[in-house]
Amino acid sequence: MRHALERGGVAVVVIPPEIWLTQASSAVKPNAILATESIIRPGDDDLARAAEVLGDAGAVTILAGAGCQGAHDEVAALAEMLKAPVVHALRGKEFIEYDNPYDVGMTGLLGFESGYRALEHCDALLTLGTDFPYRPFYPEHAKVVQVDVRGEHIGRRVPVDVALVGTVKDTIVALMRHLQSHRDAEHLERMTTHYRRTRRRLDELARARGDGPAIHPQVLIAAIDKAAADDAVFLADVGTPTLWAARYLSMNGRRRLLGSFNHGSMANALPQAIGVQAAQPGRQVIALSGDGGLSMLLGELLTLRQQHLPVKVVVFNNASLAFVELEMKADGFVTFGTDLDNPSFAELGRAVGLHGVRIDRLSELSDGLRTGLEHPGAALIEVMTERQELSRPPHITVSQAKGFTLWATRSVLSGRGDEVLEVARSNLRELALK
Repeated sequence: MRHALERGGVAVVVIPPEIWLTQASSAVKPNAILATESIIRPGDDDLARAAEVLGDAGAVTILAGAGCQGAHDEVAALAEMLKAPVVHALRGKEFIEYDNPYDVGMTGLLGFESGYRALEHCDALLTLGTDFPYRPFYPEHAKVVQVDVRGEHIGRRVPVDVALVGTVKDTIVALMRHLQSHRDAEHLERMTTHYRRTRRRLDELARARGDGPAIHPQVLIAAIDKAAADDAVFLADVGTPTLWAARYLSMNGRRRLLGSFNHGSMANALPQAIGVQAAQPGRQVIALSGDGGLSMLLGELLTLRQQHLPVKVVVFNNASLAFVELEMKADGFVTFGTDLDNPSFAELGRAVGLHGVRIDRLSELSDGLRTGLEHPGAALIEVMTERQELSRPPHITVSQAKGFTLWATRSVLSGRGDEVLEVARSNLRELALK
């Protein structure tokens, strides 16, 4: 059955194939994929240096990204030990925001004020699994400790005082052994209070009011959040659908929020939704599509029918390339070339065999969403939304303020004063909450 041959002083054990196959069938099948568990963390000297930087700082803030997947509890425990508010990047939202009393929101162009302030007022910044690219949103004078399993990404965006190469989970577990838990909580309490105030203002903007001819996008996304399944997968088109999803969709550890968050590719929501639905046929998949994005890939509606994929496509129909208009206003340009002369997307959906719903007024929103999301097959839910809704960034620069003023002046002088008035009308609620 088994014998050894001496070859060059090395013992070679030979097992006949029939014996090996018999034994393998009771243990591990040939070509089976074996699950492994690797621990990747920095050395103790580097961890001690990081602990010294964090320990000496009066105020520590954590910036958490997609690399925190699977490390939710460890991040929360570290925030408690450091008394550090947790700011999340867009791709970290689904992994960090939920069940986290230390979360203070998002920063960056799509974020809001509390996240920006938490970074602005820290003495030490600990970045966890993020390659957050927006240099103006980093603190000016804070020391930076960066954790990333991809060593080549460390220091790409901001100078780093201590580099820690490792997974977020393994590194936190090892780092906490070097930290002292006795810290002043003033910074944490101030930033979480700021977040609660900011969150109340954002939620107030999402409250349904009146029954006008167009629906505020905040109201729409809040209604989708309420009506969607607990394990829904949301795919957001680049532009305003991503912005409103980042601010208003609530994560719970089971939901997913995906998009073209690295590359910013337009029209990504529907094709991504097709892939997710094909891979997980029993799960609710919701594409948050802009009217410009859906128009680019209308043919994919035929794919939904051909493949019998029950994707729910919610179309934010504001008859414009809305995010481009926002950028033009901020730069002082009179908006041009951004109008969209849309068909009825709901009728298009019905024409290709999908369940089509068009929602024109706020009074139709609840029932329209419910019937669309509960339909057993593919559904296209077209919602007429406010075109001139502004999304105020967490920090308005002098150049942005000048640009917006220049846009308003140029628009009036070129006979487009009605657009300026429409912007004011659409955003009266936000102005009243300042």
